[in-house]
Amino acid sequence: MSEVDWLDVSAQRLSDTITRFVASGGAPGAIAIVGTQDDARVVSAGVVATGLAEVPPTTATRYDVASLTKIVTTWTLAGRAVRDGELNLDKPVSSYLGSLTGPGSAITIRQILSHTTGLRSTTRFDEYLGTGTDLAELIIGEDLEAQPGERLKYINRGFILLGLVLERIHGEGLDTLARDRFWRPWGMHSTTYGPLPAGNDVAPTEQRLVGTRPAWGVVHDESAALMGGVAGHAGVFSTVDDLARFARATVEWAKADAYAQESFKVHATDGPIRRGLAWVLVPEKDVAYHHGFTGTSLYLSPSTGRFMVVLSNAVFVSRDRQRLIALRTEARRIMTA
Repeated sequence: MSEVDWLDVSAQRLSDTITRFVASGGAPGAIAIVGTQDDARVVSAGVVATGLAEVPPTTATRYDVASLTKIVTTWTLAGRAVRDGELNLDKPVSSYLGSLTGPGSAITIRQILSHTTGLRSTTRFDEYLGTGTDLAELIIGEDLEAQPGERLKYINRGFILLGLVLERIHGEGLDTLARDRFWRPWGMHSTTYGPLPAGNDVAPTEQRLVGTRPAWGVVHDESAALMGGVAGHAGVFSTVDDLARFARATVEWAKADAYAQESFKVHATDGPIRRGLAWVLVPEKDVAYHHGFTGTSLYLSPSTGRFMVVLSNAVFVSRDRQRLIALRTEARRIMTA
């Protein structure tokens, strides 16, 4: 199948998929892009937010991408730091934090990126309020749920810790680092940490208290909110156009960068789940992907340059995952066809 034929077929399948997803009540709306290094197709359905932003989502609509932050911020910045000799994947994370001691002091950067740290799986930073203790010290001081490297379990705390490491290495916030080192050079001018002004061009997420308006232009993730909206695991807002630029730039980066190439190799498995560095992998199809809790996904193939981005604010409707899982399953089928 030619690249043009693949684009047309995939775009039609993706359009049908997100239309069904929105019609079933999975989200008020969704927008997606499927592309190659040279061309792309955009499809959308529904509205930005029922009762609040009754306009169709466009390529300029910014969504809270949630855990895609791990990819577009922390994974990329870690790679640059590795290249520049500022970060060693196999060095204990505590060595970058003033040699902190505690159960988590021996975990490595590689284990953080592959989700094999054994750190506590629930984040619950609200429990730390008023302690007066440094956040990195608190995370490292918690008892482990498994020995480092023993098992694969998706954990936010590792990427939060890595974000803190990167900030201390460079003496700047993640928002500034990502903007200056990757987002602006890669043409991602609509990508940013919040807060953003509420409006038709920003998708609201969840109404947590009845009688109030939903989070709108502010980070949905509770722990990232407690960190001021800028964190290594969540907090970024972006558009399908910008994430398409990110996908294309990542494919080019992976052609020559050892860290990026290493990221697309399997480092840990848990049943059918196989992880590289940050990414979930389907190695037999050369596809890597990642999801965000709010209802966002990014898929790419490093060898072919094909990619797909799906952005929705599914959490605006519900935290139930069933319809979102069906959407993501079909999107993965399209990418691996």
